[in-house]
Amino acid sequence: MSVLIAIPARYASTRYPGKPLVSLTGASGKEMTLIERSWRAAMAVRGADRVVVATDDGRIREVAEGFGAEVVMTSSNCVNGTERCAEAHAALGSGFDIVVNLQGDAPLTPHWFVEDLISGLRAAPGADIATPVLRCDGMALNSFLNDRKHGRVGGTTAVFAADRSALYFSKEVIPFTSQIYADDAPTPVFHHVGVYAYRPGALAEYPTWPMGPLETLEGLEQLRFMENGRKVLCVEVEARGRQFWELNNPEDVARIEEMMAAMGLD
Repeated sequence: MSVLIAIPARYASTRYPGKPLVSLTGASGKEMTLIERSWRAAMAVRGADRVVVATDDGRIREVAEGFGAEVVMTSSNCVNGTERCAEAHAALGSGFDIVVNLQGDAPLTPHWFVEDLISGLRAAPGADIATPVLRCDGMALNSFLNDRKHGRVGGTTAVFAADRSALYFSKEVIPFTSQIYADDAPTPVFHHVGVYAYRPGALAEYPTWPMGPLETLEGLEQLRFMENGRKVLCVEVEARGRQFWELNNPEDVARIEEMMAAMGLD
C-alpha cells in the first residue's frame, strides 16, 4: 500500500502567527526552523513513498524548498491540516492508499510513532482514520494540568473503547482522576499525538462535511470524522525513552528545546 506523508503548514496561525518558521535550537546549538525539523522527522519514517510540505504561503514554500523539501501549494480556504492534506492528495492525483498527516508543529515525533500508525490502519479495515496515543506518566500529566491551570491550551487527551475506537478527544484533561502520580508512574490519561493516517475515501469526503458543534467547541479536526459516524482508531505507541510535545504556544519553544537538549537531539 503506497503511503504519502503530507506536512500541512500555514503561516497565519491564530494562536501563533508564523509558527512554521520559528527557530528551534538543538542540543549542539544548531538552529533549524520548526518546518524543517518536522520535515526531517517525516523523512525518517520507513515505508513512506513520498513526503511533501502542503502550504498556502510563499514564505513557507521558499524556506521549505531551500532545505530540499517538495512543496504542494494549497488554497488559503483550508481551515485545518486535514483539509490541507485532502487538497494536497488531490493535487498529486489521489493515487495513494494511505495519506499521513504529520502536522508541522510536532518535530519531536519519533519515526516509529508513524510506522506503528500506518501498520495499525492497515490491520484495521473497519477504520477510516488512525491516530497515535501515548500513555502519560505523572510528569506529562502534571504538565497538562499546569497548562490548563494557567489558561494555556496544551496537548490534547483521548479516551477510547476496548477495541481502541475513539470515544472522544479534548483539550481538557480527560478522564478525570483525583489520584496523585509520581513523575515516572503510568496514569490513565492518554496524550493524543497530532498525527493522522487516513484512507483516501474518507479524506476526500472530509472537506464536504460542515464543521459540527464538537469540532467547533474543541477546535479539534478529528472530531469531524466522529461527528459524521466514521471510526477513528487509536493506536497506542511507546515512548521508548523519548520525550514528546507539540509546539502549540510561544512558551513551548523553550520546553521543546529543553527536551532536545536532554535527549541529545540536534
